[in-house]
Amino acid sequence: MDKPDFDKLWDYNDPAATEIKFREILPEVEKFGDKDLIAQLHTQIARTYGLRSKFDEAHKILDSVLVMLSEDTPVAEVRYMLERGRTYRSSGNVDKSRPFFLEAYQKSIERGLDYHAVDAAHMMVIIEKGEEALKWNDIAIRDAENSKDEITKGWLGSLYNNVGWTYFEMKNFEKSLEIFEKNVDWHTNKKTVRGLQIAKWCVARVNRELGNLDKAFELQMNLLNEIELNKQDQDGYVYEELGEILLAKNKIEESKSYFSKAYELLSKDEWLMKNESARMERIKSLSK
Repeated sequence: MDKPDFDKLWDYNDPAATEIKFREILPEVEKFGDKDLIAQLHTQIARTYGLRSKFDEAHKILDSVLVMLSEDTPVAEVRYMLERGRTYRSSGNVDKSRPFFLEAYQKSIERGLDYHAVDAAHMMVIIEKGEEALKWNDIAIRDAENSKDEITKGWLGSLYNNVGWTYFEMKNFEKSLEIFEKNVDWHTNKKTVRGLQIAKWCVARVNRELGNLDKAFELQMNLLNEIELNKQDQDGYVYEELGEILLAKNKIEESKSYFSKAYELLSKDEWLMKNESARMERIKSLSK
């Protein structure tokens, strides 16, 4: 009997559907009889709740995982720490999340769990700021580049994206652009689709910040056309940026239709409406 690989069932854009898939495969995993694997699956079920902002439910599932942990569950213990940390972080309690990510990183290194070590370091990048975030991003990139595991190396696109945004937040826009362009090259070589589009969006965003408005507009329009050509779902972030660029060019009337479309699409995101309410109200007001 082959080891069930439930991680392949993940659809981070649809955690509710992923939970259903995980619960469907749970009897098969339990039948396989690996305590570590069973506990790991429960950590991922908990994550589907965290991604839907159902934090109490996520913590309850993680409480049940905690009693499953033993010397026989080395991977599950690390994944438990990661998901407990993520749940705290997503619910706004960053200070409680930090020790879980730090311990997850240390135990992953000790146990040779390259992928989870990079995951933990990447979460430290997300919760830290400035130089501390850059330090952890360097650690994550080093671990990913040195790993012999190709799946672990797959983290590099996300890590380049993170460090690009860290430089952006530090207002080092030239360095941010350099990293984002490197990320475009990485995704181009990997022949990703959505990842490459996000990387291109970031390059366009920094160009707006640098005052290269014509170039920024051209890059975002190219993205819009590419998405339409590929018959993908429309992207509210692209419309938002097109509106912002036109606003910066003082083309106020022309920007309104883009802000209107951005609000139509982005307002469907419950997380944005709850956690970025000021931003959403601004987009709505600029559409009129």
